[in-house]
Amino acid sequence: APGARGRTTQNSAGVYTGKAPSAIIDLKAAVRYLRFNAGVLPGDTEKIVSNGTSAGGALSALLGASGNAPDYAPDLAELGAADARDDIFAVSAYCPITNLENADAAHEWQFNGVNEYRKIEMNMLDFNVARKEVSGTLTPAQMQVSNQLKPLFPAYVNSLKLRTPSGDPLTLDDAGNGSFREWVKRHVIASAQAALDAGQDMSAYRWVTVVGGQVQDLDFDSYVRYLGRMKLPPAFDALDLSSGENSLFGTASIHARHFTAYAASQSTATPSSRADEKLVKMMNAMRYIGAADARTAPNWRIRHGTADRDTSLAISTLLATSLQGQGRTVDFAMPWNIPHGGDYDLDQLFAWIR
Repeated sequence: APGARGRTTQNSAGVYTGKAPSAIIDLKAAVRYLRFNAGVLPGDTEKIVSNGTSAGGALSALLGASGNAPDYAPDLAELGAADARDDIFAVSAYCPITNLENADAAHEWQFNGVNEYRKIEMNMLDFNVARKEVSGTLTPAQMQVSNQLKPLFPAYVNSLKLRTPSGDPLTLDDAGNGSFREWVKRHVIASAQAALDAGQDMSAYRWVTVVGGQVQDLDFDSYVRYLGRMKLPPAFDALDLSSGENSLFGTASIHARHFTAYAASQSTATPSSRADEKLVKMMNAMRYIGAADARTAPNWRIRHGTADRDTSLAISTLLATSLQGQGRTVDFAMPWNIPHGGDYDLDQLFAWIR
């Protein structure tokens, strides 16, 4: 369990020491340390497995996707990392908050039209984290942001030129409908079927059609309304630079920066700036899958619960499908009615690792 610098960490001089790409650099350095000491430490350094949840899921995926990529070499050299490889054998990623430059558009592709929200606000109270659920309705300006972000997603999906394992192309039309939407829906249906087979009563889910013990269909729009919205648009690159992801892309002296063209152009923060494109790339696993100069892990286990509202189902689906298209072995599932979180099926996880 290697430590990694955090995005809010400051030294005694007030300098931020953990902004991107520090966390992934630290994890790569840990892998290099293990491999440099092969034969001294117990275990097989050719079978390193990473595991993480949420932001940790994103880092786990990034570590697995970007093995030995030269983009990270200067930072690793500056850190004093061992002279060894940093590719790994397998990745476990629970609900990875990855692909941040496309996550806002993906979020609105899924939640556009759901204008009521229930979000969690966290504050420190007597050194304890206090969580409070806040409900509300999107303002007209926020609805407009959602309407502007949603159309950006189909072009991105289509640019990936993804296919199903059987070779069918995965695309979206300008309205956000198409085979990729059906592909995401298919995974939710598979999750519902698994829950039904395990004996769960599905009668409360009016948007699931069950005939003769088989899930025949699912009303995807009704399912999304059942989930409800949690995050305000933009979900990740906040216009006022208030999100954790904005903080991730800060600098040694700047707390937060934008990382998408849309948010940078619509920013309400004064002053505001945008992170360099290469830096944003270095935090996105999707940018290294299939890259000629990166060694992507051969084995993957990705989980994204059907009750998870923290990022769009599309994000994990794109990650899994991209990996499958590049010949990696991928165990991808959307566990039924599981919210944002991980490590809830450790027996199955360790069985997969073995």
